[in-house]
Amino acid sequence: MKISDAQLKEFDARGYLFMENLFTPDEVSVLKDAALKIYDTDREEVWRESSGAPRTAFAAHTYDEAHKRLGAHPRLIGPVKQLLGEDVYMHQYKINAKAAFDGEVWQWHQDYGTWARDDGMPEPRAMNISVFLDDVTAANGPLLFIPGSHKKGVVEAGHDLETTSYPLWTLDRESVRSLADEGGVVAPTGPAGSVLMFHGNLVHASPPNISPWNRVIVYLSLCAVSNHITKFTRKEWIAHRDFTPIQAMEDDCLSALYKDGQRSTAAE
Repeated sequence: MKISDAQLKEFDARGYLFMENLFTPDEVSVLKDAALKIYDTDREEVWRESSGAPRTAFAAHTYDEAHKRLGAHPRLIGPVKQLLGEDVYMHQYKINAKAAFDGEVWQWHQDYGTWARDDGMPEPRAMNISVFLDDVTAANGPLLFIPGSHKKGVVEAGHDLETTSYPLWTLDRESVRSLADEGGVVAPTGPAGSVLMFHGNLVHASPPNISPWNRVIVYLSLCAVSNHITKFTRKEWIAHRDFTPIQAMEDDCLSALYKDGQRSTAAE
């Protein structure tokens, strides 16, 4: 799959691209079933909110068949390779939950800020591409983006170890206010199966989910192979050390699982 010249220009200007209904309900069903089973496991890769609700499951593509296939899906790998101009490897894979009533905040941050500081990634030649496994609405904790903020480079940040269960390099209020005054704030929403692709330097956050509806999104953090990380301070299942180029699977790799009636399950 390739993105159009108009989409390339949009990505360059805003720092993100939204593609509605890129995956079918059947494909989403396979992925969502697998995600819920993973959240029920007692694995070190599954992080939880203070309430006990799931927050994120790391590296699911290494122990679950459906997510392994998503991690090599041509509808995701193709556009990122096109933008970066070379093969990519999986720097990080996570399934982020915003549980109904209990989903906590993700503070304002840049992903590349963390990748550079914690993982020694040389340049921001990496990005996130995410798949909605639930409808994402204004009510259930959507992502918030500051359009154009990716053009500001790496913004000064502090290491927040207290606000949530997950440590994050976060921007201070004045920095966020200044960027937002210039670029505004948007919240891309849409049905399950939609995809967001966004630059590693795009400033973003997400509010708590106090609605009665869950919100699950899968994130693939894909990095140009020549730009692989150089520091190994975080666990391998958080910042991967296998820099092998991803070989895209067939386009029907997820629908084949659904048609066969196979529901992937996390390994014990």
